[in-house]
Amino acid sequence: MKLIDYIISDKAPTAREYVALRCQVGWDNVDLGVAQQSLDASLFHASIRHDNKLIGMARIVGDGFMYFYLQDVVVAPDYQGHGLGRALMARVESYLSKACPVGATVGLLAAQGKENFYRDYGFVERDGVNLGKGMCRFVRE
Repeated sequence: MKLIDYIISDKAPTAREYVALRCQVGWDNVDLGVAQQSLDASLFHASIRHDNKLIGMARIVGDGFMYFYLQDVVVAPDYQGHGLGRALMARVESYLSKACPVGATVGLLAAQGKENFYRDYGFVERDGVNLGKGMCRFVRE
């Protein structure tokens, strides 16, 4: 595995960088203003840069007390497979260990095929037996 010289920080990406990274992995394009508002409302950010270019990010959204939601754990396709997702998760886990009180819930929606990655961090699938299955709704034009 080739080592990548990267810088990781707790700074939010710009809205333009965020939208571009989303598009690189095939996620929906969003309006820059909406993207900026979403980034501004986040509780925590972790960003990875290589040669000053955003190549990965993760963020936490939620109420900051009872509910925390892991959102947008994403690494640019050309940089996947180099442990950058794990580096982002280490930053996220450090934040959550300080921010989450006893009884808090941390949720996420894993991209298809990425469930095992999140199991390593203690996430479990909602199978519908004890808790209802997870659900979501997308707002489209």
